[in-house]
Amino acid sequence: MNIAATCLVPDFQACALLLDVDGTILDLAPTPQEVRVPSSLRHAMNRLSERTGGALALVSGRPLSDLDRLFAPLQLPAVGGHGAEFRPISGSSLDIRRTVPLDATLKRKFAAIAESGTGILIEDKGYSVALHYRLAPELGDVVNEAAARVCLENPSVSIELLRGKSVLEIKQAGFSKATGVRELMRYPPFRDRHPIFLGDDVTDESVFEIIGDFHGLAYSVGRMVSGIDGYFENPEAVRGWLVRISGDDETAAP
Repeated sequence: MNIAATCLVPDFQACALLLDVDGTILDLAPTPQEVRVPSSLRHAMNRLSERTGGALALVSGRPLSDLDRLFAPLQLPAVGGHGAEFRPISGSSLDIRRTVPLDATLKRKFAAIAESGTGILIEDKGYSVALHYRLAPELGDVVNEAAARVCLENPSVSIELLRGKSVLEIKQAGFSKATGVRELMRYPPFRDRHPIFLGDDVTDESVFEIIGDFHGLAYSVGRMVSGIDGYFENPEAVRGWLVRISGDDETAAP
């Protein structure tokens, strides 16, 4: 973690904390289902939500239902599905959806790519699908080339391919994490606050690009990104920082 991130102690009345999930606050796992939320992190996030007056949100490619499952019993404000849906208030039934799920026929075509080699996993996120090849990294080119062919064969559908860490995300064009964050920032308690955003992957770069519009700060995790305010070495460093600023050091145990 660099010195800027180490020294960052937010003004909880003026800022909003926006956190990507996989690879940022949670360690990546061989499969999405194997990801785990440490109890210390859940406790720290609950404290930080209280300290910010509810202005702590998750920003993820996962759908809201999956985020709620992971972080239960917390039900935090969130941008889900890469901006396809969001919830502006903690515990609220106001889940706002900005698009329809990806067409089922198209999903089946992308799912068929998983049959091209052992170790390729398909994850249906509703608004998108993800092809994971962490268990077979040598098949990354096969996955990406096959997905590009499906797009060429279906020119009437505007599809966006997002290449991440041993994963290819496939979604409709027209929305992103950045569009979700922009909309989230229109609602209290986020409105008129300065967001601090943490993200690790290429899917987070759209938020890095717009965070300055809100006079906010952007931090990457695990890699250097041009134009950001600092970086954390890994999710463990992020979790340690969240515990420290929560003011609840007793949660520091893993």
